[in-house]
Amino acid sequence: MPIYDHQAIRKAYPSVTYIDDASSEILDASGNTVSVEQSKIDAARTTLDAEAAAIAYQGQRKAEYPPIEDQL
Repeated sequence: MPIYDHQAIRKAYPSVTYIDDASSEILDASGNTVSVEQSKIDAARTTLDAEAAAIAYQGQRKAEYPPIEDQL
């Protein structure tokens, strides 16, 4: 039984509305089966990881410096 990367699948295939790990079904809003390619899912995961890293970096930088009003 595969365990799917739901977030990456939805990023790579925005039409997907249903993912079932137990039955390996991936469906769109109309109930049609969506055929997915692992390379697209991997690319979406890379993008999601980069976005998360950028947000984390912004939070770290914000924590390191006081607000501009306090600096002035």
